[in-house]
Amino acid sequence: MLKYQAIANEIKQFIEDNDLQQGHKLPVLESLMSQFKASKSTIINALDLLEKKGDVYQVRGSGIFVRRHRRKGYINLLSNQGFKKDLDNFQITSEVIELDVRKPNSEVADSLNIHIHDDVYYVKRIRYINGKTLCLEESFFNKAIVTYLNKEIVSESIFNYIQEGLGLKIGFSDLYIHVDKLTAEEGKYLGLNEGVPKLFAETIFHLTNGQPFDFSKVTYNYEQSHFFIQENLHD
Repeated sequence: MLKYQAIANEIKQFIEDNDLQQGHKLPVLESLMSQFKASKSTIINALDLLEKKGDVYQVRGSGIFVRRHRRKGYINLLSNQGFKKDLDNFQITSEVIELDVRKPNSEVADSLNIHIHDDVYYVKRIRYINGKTLCLEESFFNKAIVTYLNKEIVSESIFNYIQEGLGLKIGFSDLYIHVDKLTAEEGKYLGLNEGVPKLFAETIFHLTNGQPFDFSKVTYNYEQSHFFIQENLHD
């Protein structure tokens, strides 16, 4: 974890521990630099990260302010870091159904910008929230980038491992969403009947250099899925 990310986490924890509300003003930039013994650029990066996550907002010439807390239990639909950190107050677990190395089909190869003869890690797992099925997830990782996965890693947070274990920097994602009906196989995994509604999302995750490394397909259980979107609107 980079220093600015660690500082951002500490500031967020301070906001939560002190139950700070919308509009509460945080210490000025110079005070934060002194408190964390960090450079101006590091603090600015930490604040920018918090702003992107919807924890603070900055008013030029006035300071840094706490943004209204989001509703508990809601998943950030636009997060490119997975959703585990968005549900700290809930028990998030995974059941690994499949983990293997295979050749990609044309859709996966196109999404990851690789050849059909290259290798990918295939991960199929069910995600649970407080013991209830949240989603069925199928992910394809470019093995040339994500060089190693095992059942223990994929049972926890793959993205944490990619960043902390492999030292890779995740940059951005492309998200495609549509509403459909569950197939019989999807219903079996999610504990729902065939034909009930589903929210289906396909996401391509990229490193900071723009290289795609993960193509994921996620089928959400409509009974457990609650999402929010926070945006920063600029002129």
